[in-house]
Amino acid sequence: MSDRTPPSAGRLLVRGCDVLRVPPTGECEVLRERDIVVADGVIQEIRPARTVGDDEADVIDGRGLLAVPGLVNAHTHSPMVLMRGAAEDVTVEGWFNDRVWPMESNLTPADVRLGARLACAEMIRSGVTTFADHYFFPERIAEAVAETGLRADIAPTYFSSRGQGALEESVRFAEEWHGGAGGRVTVSLGPHAPYTVDDADLRTLAGHARGLGVRMHIHAAEHLEQTRSSLERRGITPVRVLHETGVLEAGALIAHGCGIVEEDLPLLAGYADTAAVACCPKVYLKHALSPLTPVRDLLDAGITVAVGTDGAAGHNTLDVWEALRLVALTQKQAVRDATWMTVSDTLRLALRGGARALGLQDRIGALEPGMRADIVLTDLSGVHCRPLHDPRAALVYSARAADVRTVIVDGRVLLRDGTLLTVDEPALLAEADAVVARILDTSHGKAVQHYAP
Repeated sequence: MSDRTPPSAGRLLVRGCDVLRVPPTGECEVLRERDIVVADGVIQEIRPARTVGDDEADVIDGRGLLAVPGLVNAHTHSPMVLMRGAAEDVTVEGWFNDRVWPMESNLTPADVRLGARLACAEMIRSGVTTFADHYFFPERIAEAVAETGLRADIAPTYFSSRGQGALEESVRFAEEWHGGAGGRVTVSLGPHAPYTVDDADLRTLAGHARGLGVRMHIHAAEHLEQTRSSLERRGITPVRVLHETGVLEAGALIAHGCGIVEEDLPLLAGYADTAAVACCPKVYLKHALSPLTPVRDLLDAGITVAVGTDGAAGHNTLDVWEALRLVALTQKQAVRDATWMTVSDTLRLALRGGARALGLQDRIGALEPGMRADIVLTDLSGVHCRPLHDPRAALVYSARAADVRTVIVDGRVLLRDGTLLTVDEPALLAEADAVVARILDTSHGKAVQHYAP
């Protein structure tokens, strides 16, 4: 386990803010004018606001702001911010084979660290405090997380075409980094997908995951065509492949799941305590995929659903406000029911659902005593939120990333009154601008993999 830890968070007092309460079930509510007392990275107390504070605490003025639990981006590829906008208006096959996988063959470890730092800066500014990553050179991503102060579950992307050595590297990364950065970094094993990782490797990785006590993060049944292809080639769905190879038994975060079909639901329900599906609706809309993740069916079967952005090469931003809004809108349309996916249910997916999907439900996802102090102060006073009849509705349908004022992770302030404290943004942007031309060059004809599910 890595021993890279941030400076001690000490005592912190967020004074006079409103607080979003997100219960496990039922309606969310806003508690008016509260103090949040934090010590050693843990929420100690949420109490009615007092005029007298703690002289030993770092005091943040939260008056007029709404404190929400840190957003969870349940599926992304953070370094892909370097490819933002470079693969537009193409088919799924063209996106992979002509653009993204050729560009990814250009990446160096230094590029990945740079992209991860840029992604972390964007996520901090938008109120994302935790993300589930799935990418190459995971050590460099972990270093960026440790440096910037975020929380992340990092899965090293593995293709069977990379061979046994790459599989062993994935396991070594888990051994070194799980629990690193003072507990802010956790690790999942990351076979890419059932169509790029053979059954023997899936079984091997599932065995390692169980032995290490970590989970798995995998793309599966990303769209219905993949499910149909698997049925034609193998006679079973991608979800059944995960069942038969032990991936579900190890505990799995499934990215997308738009191709999950009715026969898959009992299989997933058997692992409801440890299986989850990350829904990233913007990329499905951009790629004209149908149907969407069957959120209602999954939730009815007791399966956790969370909200993600996927990588910025497809989603363009890492803005979970945008993603959760699209979940609510697209799911209402998908089931033709305007009363479905309420504002409370949508917030719960993005907060408690995200925490549970990463196996972190005992640490994050709600602002309660005993939870880690991952706190986002939002300003809903802008004209796009006024008049403010219902702050919960404003969070789902009106709020913007720019409304985030202060971000705290593990009791450490990362963004204060709009000023980013752990990243030198001008230097970072200049560094990124200097490398993108090389990264976007596809004239070499190489690719990390060929997409043919």
